[in-house]
Formats: sequence, C-alpha cells, structure tokens
Amino acid sequence: MSEFDTKYRARIMALSTTNIADALDALDLKGATFGIRPMWEKAAKITGRAVTVKLTAAGLTKSGNHLGVAAIDAAQRGDVIVIDNGGRLDTSCWGGILATGAKMKDISGLVVDGAVRDLDDIMEADFPVYARGTVVSTARGRIMEESTNVMIQFAGVQVRPGDVVLADKSGVVVVPWEKIDDVLARAEEFFGKEESMMRDIRSGLSMLEVDNKYNYEKMLKK
Repeated sequence: MSEFDTKYRARIMALSTTNIADALDALDLKGATFGIRPMWEKAAKITGRAVTVKLTAAGLTKSGNHLGVAAIDAAQRGDVIVIDNGGRLDTSCWGGILATGAKMKDISGLVVDGAVRDLDDIMEADFPVYARGTVVSTARGRIMEESTNVMIQFAGVQVRPGDVVLADKSGVVVVPWEKIDDVLARAEEFFGKEESMMRDIRSGLSMLEVDNKYNYEKMLKK
C-alpha cells in the first residue's frame, strides 16, 4: 500500500471538505474550490492523490490520444483524476467509456472544472464524478488534451500531481502534499470542536451559550 493509504486515507475520509477548508484558511493555504458538485445524489465521497489533466482548444496541432486516456494509464489505485477545462460548460471532457476504464483501474473518482456527458453510463459504472454540470456535446473537434500530470488551475486553486483531493456533497478541496500533516492536524481539531458544540446544542444549551463557550466566531485563530 502507498504512504497515502497507510497514513492518511482513513483520517481524511473521517473529515468533511468544510473541515479541510477551515484548516486551509487557518494555515493561509489556498485549496478550497468553488462550483464543483457531485453529478448525482449518491455519488460517493472520494479522496486520493491527484493525477492532473490540462485541456486546451482543438486546432491545427493535434493530440496523440483522446483526452483522459493518458491520465487513466498513469493513475494508480485510489488516485483521483483532476481535469482543468477552465470551467467550460459548452463541451464535455469526460464520458462513459472513460469512466468505465477508470473504474476498472480502481481509480477513486474524477473532479472536473468543466462538464461531463454520458451521466447514465457513469452512474451505471458507479464511478464518482464531480463537475460543474453535464452537456451532450462531444469533446472531439472542440477541445483536446494539452498535457498530463503537470501543474494546473482547478476552480481557482493550484493543483500539482500528487496533491491530495477530497470531494463530498459540499464540494472539492485540494491539499498540497507537503502540507498534509499540518492541514489534517488543524482539520481534526476543528472537527472535534464542532462535534462538542453539536453535543452541547443537543443537550439543551442555547446557541448563544454555545457560541460564547467555544468562541465560534474566532475558531480559526489559535
């Protein structure tokens, strides 16, 4: 098993994207994305190390392979494929064939700054996909893969190969690999405090009492 699997996967899966986002803010790190959501209600929560794909417009320079194929080939079990299509919603950059291929390699899932298609096929493959939306138009003749496993921008956040991705119903966060220990420590601290607050609320304390007890407004400050 990889270092990520043995040391971090279970810890991250016990947290939410909002716990991680708060920890990133507390550490002045940029990793909280916007506008990326699960493409169906029962799409699984996912985490893994990033395999990145950068797309560009189709033109006279041609791509050797269909977009996403090289990323699937490069990915290891449990990785997450991260596609930068600049938020475009007019063309797809992932579909059912790619989802089936990724599922067969035990890739954890996909996050896309853009749109996907073949959602019925993706759901049938039970391959978790997070994106800005769906569209029927093919990528062919519209966009192509520029490069695989390079630094990209994803929904306003820098993502490098090997950075850690977490996606759930609230959205997607990215943690720089070299900061994973610091981020997890703060996120677990916030998670513990919030669980205590919820217990106090359920026990009958008023919101004002809980707010004063935990100094909720300044929770991100040491």
